[in-house]
Amino acid sequence: MLDRIEINPHILGGKPVIRGTRIPVYLILELLQADYNFQKILDAYPSLNMKDIKAALEYAAKMAKNEDIVFYEASHGEVSH
Repeated sequence: MLDRIEINPHILGGKPVIRGTRIPVYLILELLQADYNFQKILDAYPSLNMKDIKAALEYAAKMAKNEDIVFYEASHGEVSH
């Protein structure tokens, strides 16, 4: 599911975002912390889907556990990070 997360130095200074958007992972986490439920986030950001929200949560969980995260480039295969 992490293929839905993108880190690009040209988008938001390299902060992790939902692929194809400028919506940062931290925004989704902040919305959840502010008592938004999944549906409210999807209503507020129609370009997102449930898999995007779950990918943001997976990314955050892996970061909190200090696990290695593997990213995938759409056209170039697997990229380790």
